[in-house]
Amino acid sequence: MAKFIPVETFDLVIFGGTGDLSQRKLIPALYHRFLDGQIPEDSRLVGVSRTEMDDKEFRAFARKACKASTGSDFDEEGWKAFEALLHYVAMDATKPDEDWSDLKVKLGDDDRPAIFYLAVTPKIYVPICEAIGASGLADGDARVVLEKPIGTDLESAKAINAGVGAVFSEDRIYRIDHYLGKETVQNLLVLRFGNTLFEPLWNRTAIDHIQITVSENVGVGDRAGYYDTAGAVRDMVQNHLLQLLCLIAMEPPNSIEADEIRTEKIKVLNALRPVEAKCVGKDSVRAQYGPGTVEGKQVKGYLEELEDGESGTETFVALKAWVDNWRWARVPFYLRTGKRMRSRHSEIVVQFREAPHAMFGEAQAHSNRLIIRLQPDEGVQLYVQIKEPGPGGLRVQSLPLNLSYAESFQVRYPDAYERLLMDVVRGNLALFMRREEVEEAWEWVDGLLDAWADAKVPMYTYAAGLEDGPVESRMLLREDGRDWWSNGK
Repeated sequence: MAKFIPVETFDLVIFGGTGDLSQRKLIPALYHRFLDGQIPEDSRLVGVSRTEMDDKEFRAFARKACKASTGSDFDEEGWKAFEALLHYVAMDATKPDEDWSDLKVKLGDDDRPAIFYLAVTPKIYVPICEAIGASGLADGDARVVLEKPIGTDLESAKAINAGVGAVFSEDRIYRIDHYLGKETVQNLLVLRFGNTLFEPLWNRTAIDHIQITVSENVGVGDRAGYYDTAGAVRDMVQNHLLQLLCLIAMEPPNSIEADEIRTEKIKVLNALRPVEAKCVGKDSVRAQYGPGTVEGKQVKGYLEELEDGESGTETFVALKAWVDNWRWARVPFYLRTGKRMRSRHSEIVVQFREAPHAMFGEAQAHSNRLIIRLQPDEGVQLYVQIKEPGPGGLRVQSLPLNLSYAESFQVRYPDAYERLLMDVVRGNLALFMRREEVEEAWEWVDGLLDAWADAKVPMYTYAAGLEDGPVESRMLLREDGRDWWSNGK
């Protein structure tokens, strides 16, 4: 059975300590890692924000967050020990003349790594890092964690990378994408490179196409202001979907060392075919959700959630992408993501080619598929063809060999943020993005957005609660004689 290995004592400072990300993800993640014995009791966890509160009030805020995360499983005794690690400093970290003495006192002068987690808008990443450097806290083994998105385009991403890089060396910058912390995403490496069953077939010879879907049933809600400046491409494609594409398409690294893996991912981004205006109309679909029904409730359309009721921002995108290298020549990668879909799920579908000879005639079922589910129920399914038992002739069915994490591992395993936070403490950069990854992804995305503008690609609509989004998304594949994988069909 897997055991949780404790990390060394550390200090973690969360800028934006009273914000949404801290409340929903970071504090509960640290609480769970503490309960499992991974975080030493002499570590310090410090929240920093402009909100005026003291340690006691911050601990009450954190308790509420942890109870919401655990529900009836909340551990009172464990909480009493955990809250002793929590501290708070009220300050505006972006002001050059702000007094950092209170934070320095909270951290002390122990010889331990200091981790600065920027759970704030990317617009202030550079000012905060500059202030950390000016205060003398960026010395030694100090590290910084940056949440996505890193910028809004290639130019802004380069500016952020340069500004943060002037204070922290590249090996101390952790650009986090929580999708890379999911167990099934990490299992892609083992699945591909640890099994001789798959790697010989992982190429254009055996694979017909690959689908990557990240579907959300929520709308933009109180993020409408931010989302309308970003859209599905900047918010999801530039990071989550392209990172998944890299892991699926990358060449075998020489080892599992961080730079070996990240170098192979960068090669995939370099091989991504640029999107041209003459092709973008037939190779992509963009759309906004309208009013509809989600989980039995009537919901508003995207434009109704905006103050002015007007927007050219997409909430759904479907793309056909190409990786122009020897392994993936003529194999399309279909990407899609959208808000206000029927359900929340993320999955990768590897569609193998049909058998070269249909010896079973009409009885022969579909070709093999490998389904990698990322959420909500992590697991792997390999669809194979078998004979249906019983009389009445030969009938073939496509049925899955099923690996469910929930059924196979009868313990709670760390979620994405829990794992990634512990990797930061250990100094393991393998699941974090290198500077070149961010910039190469933005260069491709900028090309897509420019092509949309040049070709005046139309904005379609879809009713909230649909499984596949706009009908044009399905036509994107059907014109190639294919279809989106949907509910095991």
